[in-house]
This record gives sequence, structure tokens and C-alpha cells, in this order.
Amino acid sequence: MSITTHNQTYTTAGGSPSPEDLRTRLVQLLNEHVTEERLTAHDEGETYDVELFRALAKAGFVQLESTIGGAKARHRSQTMVLEELGARATSMGVSFVVQYMGVELLHSFGSLDQQERFLAPLFAGDAKMSFALSEPAGGTDVARAMTTWAVEQPDGSFLINGAKKWIGGASDADYLIVLARTSDISRSSIDGITMFIVPRGTPGIETTPIDTMGIRALEQCDITFTDVRVPADLVLGDVDKGFRHVLGTLNGERLNGAAVALGIARGALDYAVGYVKERNAFGRPIGAFQALQHKLVDCSVKVESARLLLEKAAATSDDHAGADETLSAMAKLAAADAATTATDVGMRAMGGWGFLRQLPMQRYFRDARLYTFAPLTDDMIRNYIGEQHLGLPRSY
Repeated sequence: MSITTHNQTYTTAGGSPSPEDLRTRLVQLLNEHVTEERLTAHDEGETYDVELFRALAKAGFVQLESTIGGAKARHRSQTMVLEELGARATSMGVSFVVQYMGVELLHSFGSLDQQERFLAPLFAGDAKMSFALSEPAGGTDVARAMTTWAVEQPDGSFLINGAKKWIGGASDADYLIVLARTSDISRSSIDGITMFIVPRGTPGIETTPIDTMGIRALEQCDITFTDVRVPADLVLGDVDKGFRHVLGTLNGERLNGAAVALGIARGALDYAVGYVKERNAFGRPIGAFQALQHKLVDCSVKVESARLLLEKAAATSDDHAGADETLSAMAKLAAADAATTATDVGMRAMGGWGFLRQLPMQRYFRDARLYTFAPLTDDMIRNYIGEQHLGLPRSY
């Protein structure tokens, strides 16, 4: 199927290819574009691999089964893509989690005109979006702590003032999806917040890079908004219901975060196993030492357990509307544990070589720490599972 928009024609990823076919195509593309030298250069330089993003998008890996005004992508497809990116180009995987959230929000709440204007170039690789929710003074309680306001003007437009923090890829995004308070808190702090689509070039937006220890090839930013005017037709969804709209996407975000974490775990484990087979001490490969073997085996059990849980959660979400979302929470928790464990064991197995910045283990180790607190902290995920799955009293 082809869609023509803004004088450009691109081909959708129509149909439903098997996960194996999708993975094969993705691996081939990554083999063509991704080298350790290239990953290191972007990580050290804190630069985004625009060429790789465009290649992935033009090959259909942003769009997958999605169509403008029609079908949505399958969770199974998104998580497969993200696992491979997590294992091969982690920062790009994290970027794709953001792109997939934008696709979901625009697909679910955007008008047809908004989808044609913002989804079509995203699918084609001609645009990239960023999601601006987090604030300097807010964590899990960001709705209550939100100080960014959008005030409606007599002509129906809104003026946004405030600040956002930890916003991935904001400096070079083509547009931002911004959440801002539009009404005072009354019954619930999650009400009275609205989503806006804000072109990055709108006057009054200033971004400042944040120097982070991990995911360095996807710049994290502070954003300030000073009298940023957004027309009424760029409100995304319903006024005052934006945060509730976002809550509806959390199941997919947990699944996608779990997939990147699983990819990190798999990539680190594969590299560690290859290393211990080749590294010799006392006249034999160190992989022959029982204590090290046991640690690597435990890592492999965590990886496969997380994968099976993720596959079950993604399939359940695809096949059953309103499925039990605690499965995605469990998958995220299991994958984060697999990632931190595998990268820690990998660093220990490699000893001093793990510290070498030209080798990937230290990058896996740094990048894995993101998923101990994103999209929610592991402890908040446990609180959610305790209440929703075990029926325990609410703990927060």
C-alpha cells in the first residue's frame, strides 16, 4: 500500500510478516549500518545516528503495521524491533521507544489531519519526535508536581510557559508532544493536563543538553518554554484529559522498555560468552572455570525468563483488548533485572578489559541502568504488581 502526502510517496509495511521475517530483515539492515566503531563514535561524541534512524524508518520499522487513520502496529512487532536495537544499538532502541509512544498517541488521539501532518513524515524517516512530560521537580508524581502551564488565549491558541527535564532527543526533534497543565488541580492531579503537538522551531523553545553517563547517543535535554504559542488545532486529544490519554499508553511503554532492556541483557551476555571462550588463564579458557560458568548460566536463565514473559505479555496485549497489564509490568521488572545482572557479570568476567571504552561491555553496563527507573522505578513497578496482581493494600 502507498500513501502520498506533502508531495512525497512512501510505502507502508502492509500485511503482517512473521516475527522471524521481520527480525531477519532488521538484522540484515543492522549488519549493513552498525559497527562497533560507529557505535563508539556516537557514544563518545554524544551524537544521534540520524542516518541509521532514516534507514530504519524508510525500511518500515517505525511504521510496522500502522496505517494513517487505520490499523495500529502489533506489540509483538515493536518489541521484536526494540530487542534487536537494544542488543545492537541501544541508544537507537531508546529513541524508538519514544517514537513508538508518539505513534501510539497520534494514532489514538490525533485527528486525521494531525496524523497526515505528523505521522506520515515520521513513518517515512523525514521527521523525528520527542515526548516532553518529565519536570525538574517531579518524578513519579509529575502530574501533581507539574508547573508547566498552557493558558488559553482569546483566539483559541495556548501560551505555554514552564520547564521540562530529561527529554530525549529534544534538540534535534522536528516536533514535541508536550504535556502542560491547563486547569487547577481539583479532584485528581491527573486531570487538568493537556497534550500539545509543538513544532520544534516554534519561537520561545530553548533546549540545553544534559551530560549523562548512559544512552549517550540520544541526547537528554532540559527544555524551557517562554510564551510558546500553540494553535488550537495542535491540541492532541481532549483538553484537560492529556495525562489520562498518556496513562492509556503505559502498557505499551512498559513492554517496549522491557524489550530494550532484554536486548541489552542479550547483547552483554553474548559478548561475555564470546570473551570467556577466547580469554585464557592458567592454560585454558576462563569459560572453563565453574564459578564463572554458573554466573553466566544464571544470566542466561534470567534472559530467557524475561523473553518468555515479554512474549506472553505482548501477545496477550495484541490478542485481548483490556488485557491484564500486570504482565507488562512483570516483563519490565524481569528484563531490567536481566540487563543489570548480565552487564555486571560481563564486566566482572572481563576484568580490566571491561573498562576499555572501545569495547561494548562498559556501554552495556552504563546503558542498562536506565531501565532500573524508566519508565517507572523498579520499586513503583513492584508496588503496582503487589496491588493489581496480588491484591495487596496500596503501598503509596
